[in-house]
Amino acid sequence: MSSTDYSKPLATLLRESTHEAHELVARSSGAKLLLSGGLSKDEYTKYLMNLWHIYDTLERCLEKHATHPALEPTYNPTLLARASSLAADISFLLNVEESAWKSHPMHVALMAQRPRNLSAYVERIQALGDSSDPAPLLAHSYVRYLGDLSGGQTVRHVLAKAYDLDEASGSGISFYGFKELRSSNAASQGEMKRIKEWFREGINTAGNLGVETKASIIEEANTAFDLNANLFTSITGNSRVAVTHDATDVNKGYTLSQVVSVILAVCIAHFLLVVGGFTGSRGYQKLIELEHWFTTLWARYHG
Repeated sequence: MSSTDYSKPLATLLRESTHEAHELVARSSGAKLLLSGGLSKDEYTKYLMNLWHIYDTLERCLEKHATHPALEPTYNPTLLARASSLAADISFLLNVEESAWKSHPMHVALMAQRPRNLSAYVERIQALGDSSDPAPLLAHSYVRYLGDLSGGQTVRHVLAKAYDLDEASGSGISFYGFKELRSSNAASQGEMKRIKEWFREGINTAGNLGVETKASIIEEANTAFDLNANLFTSITGNSRVAVTHDATDVNKGYTLSQVVSVILAVCIAHFLLVVGGFTGSRGYQKLIELEHWFTTLWARYHG
């Protein structure tokens, strides 16, 4: 951490220091299955059960330390808390009363052989909640809530289509919906952006506590991404101890949307070649630029 410029705002440092870990999580096979709607309904429900235990632990710890100077600026359970919406979604998907889902055979079986990655995640958060310095809990808030705010609307749409859920009512996908910062109305995309700005401002306020606090939160954020990545491996039945920097994705399959996107790109490229006047030295430069664009697009879907 010696090369870190701690004069930067904490939110900026978190984004920069976790970039690689974030990319590895996003490219994991479990994340791709979730974001493509590739999980079965039962697998998705089990994943939500895992998330409930994580958010329930995190939110109880945040409540316990709500007045801590590193946590108070971003503490807003009315706006951010996800455990209750997860419980509602799980109950809806299981078609049981909200008070009964924990005794459902699916959850009982999950807890009878509690996934090691889930236990590690929950135990880490609880250890911070029980420690004399709970400031690193902010790192877990950052990883979980900012991720939910950033991609929630897209995921909500994908999952509604994959599991034939009513996106308008939000039943079964309420976890991905947020209210406005200062009202009970559903948040629009613009409002989600304002919420994220408020959250980052709160993170930066916490960063004013000093370099030591910044360093501990940054370090914990990378741990949080590791724990989150490991949780995704539970979806696919794979197991690994931690995110490694040389991890590679061996899944060479393509979804229909990926194939369609590449075909569309080829059609656009053909159109540009026909009407764009790719002749002479300027035309050659255009062709090189187009080739670079297409290569980048292909790598995005191939990688």
